[in-house]
Amino acid sequence: MIAVYPGSFDPATNGHLDIIERAARIFDQLIVTVFRNAGKNPLFTMEERVELLREATAHIPNVRIDSFGGLLTQYAKEQGARVLVKGLRAVSDFDYEFQMALMNKKLDPELETLFMMTGQKYSYLSSSIVKELAGFGGCIEGLVPPNVAKRLMETIEKSGVRKG
Repeated sequence: MIAVYPGSFDPATNGHLDIIERAARIFDQLIVTVFRNAGKNPLFTMEERVELLREATAHIPNVRIDSFGGLLTQYAKEQGARVLVKGLRAVSDFDYEFQMALMNKKLDPELETLFMMTGQKYSYLSSSIVKELAGFGGCIEGLVPPNVAKRLMETIEKSGVRKG
């Protein structure tokens, strides 16, 4: 069975990687797809996020990294996926994701949504927090995969986004 794990992944965190590794054990193929979120101004380009995820998940043979910019239900159908994987950190995530799952079910009644709680040690972690911490020169070791940490610090230095 094929599943899709969508997200903006700007940047991918160890919480995302936790969900990816666990979902990959459940499904024959997991497509991790970077999507364009019009409501966000990403630090990394879509291509950079795809590249960083490919590097961070290279050790997981049944994971494929992709990107898309349209309707998630249509993308899942084109990929032959019957399940969407959504990671949850806290109850606050559930409200939004529950609404999205219901809308996706209305658009495609055959598409299921699987909610996975991130590991407890990552429940506080978000891409926004990582970017803010890195922007102030804080230590992000253990919060993101090593390749992401390196690229994030380089990008912040080059862009002059550093706050501290």
